[in-house]
Amino acid sequence: MSKVIFLQSDRRQTLANAAPAEPLAPGGQPLLDTRRRPLRDLRISVTDRCNFRCTYCMPREVFDSSYQFMPHSALLSFEEIARVAGVAVQLGVQKIRLTGGEPLLRKNIEALVDMLAQLRTPDGLPVDLTLTTNGTLLEKKARALKQAGLTRVTVSLDALDEPLFERMSDSQVSVKTVLRGIDEAARVGLAPVKVNMVVRKGMNDQQIVPMARHFRHSGHILRFIEFMDVGTTNGWNLDEVLTGAQILQRLAAEFPLEPVASGYQGEVARRWRYADQAGEIGLITSVSQPFCGSCTRARLSPEGKLFLCLFATQGHDLRALMRSGGTDVHIAAALAGIWSGRDDQYSELRGQETAGREKIEMSYIGG
Repeated sequence: MSKVIFLQSDRRQTLANAAPAEPLAPGGQPLLDTRRRPLRDLRISVTDRCNFRCTYCMPREVFDSSYQFMPHSALLSFEEIARVAGVAVQLGVQKIRLTGGEPLLRKNIEALVDMLAQLRTPDGLPVDLTLTTNGTLLEKKARALKQAGLTRVTVSLDALDEPLFERMSDSQVSVKTVLRGIDEAARVGLAPVKVNMVVRKGMNDQQIVPMARHFRHSGHILRFIEFMDVGTTNGWNLDEVLTGAQILQRLAAEFPLEPVASGYQGEVARRWRYADQAGEIGLITSVSQPFCGSCTRARLSPEGKLFLCLFATQGHDLRALMRSGGTDVHIAAALAGIWSGRDDQYSELRGQETAGREKIEMSYIGG
């Protein structure tokens, strides 16, 4: 490969012999890890702060008023994020998702969206640029995000019942605020909106059918997520996991469903559609039916550490590389070396082999 083009912010930099021979396999095939999984998706957490204190993610007894969040100086700048993303796109990344914390709390987030929307793959195609949010600020931000180049949005919503929603999010935010954000996102063209519901047995599992009924015929895609053992603070217990099969059984008792083939390699949700053409749902089953073997995702933390798994114990520091004068060549070599050595398969090993492991918190690295 004699020439690689990287996009940094809104400018294009052409480098001769920009990357070593390792990043792309002979014939232009994507970079592969030890299990032959390509690097296709980059999830970028832009902040560790959130205005919710969801019990399964950011419990208030840990993340209280005295909790020390990262200072702004520690966070990657938008230019640094765009720089890493540009290199990653040249190494095979096709989809970028902005996460948090709550990403819409990051000031001027639409400016970062604009930078990332300029990125092009080696084939000249734009990246699929998405964002996951709790929806509290979405009604205000949706139009600016769309105009900046955001493709789609995913909204977390665990219940329609107002008291239950407030209890699960540990906030004073109304469900109506989130629903208005979803409607506005769809109105400005950030569609189809995906709505993620984490199902915790004994807490919100009675909301499964009401959620399905509400979002049928809406054009939105409702996805049910098994309660996962992310991080070490959420009090995860296997007894509180309602499996994807059990969720599907409840839904099918109310609405006849038909399976839908996956849309692309590495898609995490198992897809189903209503037989009456009222829309589509998804099931994300990391606990009962792990999908490690097809996982194509890397995660960049707010301060620039690259993590290779949602359940990872440590990351690889790219911020230090950039701030010590590392070039795009160095970043490409670092990314290639990190990914090519990846062998993560936490969900397939879950049990005695992973018991007691200290893991990163989802509020820090995104879902």
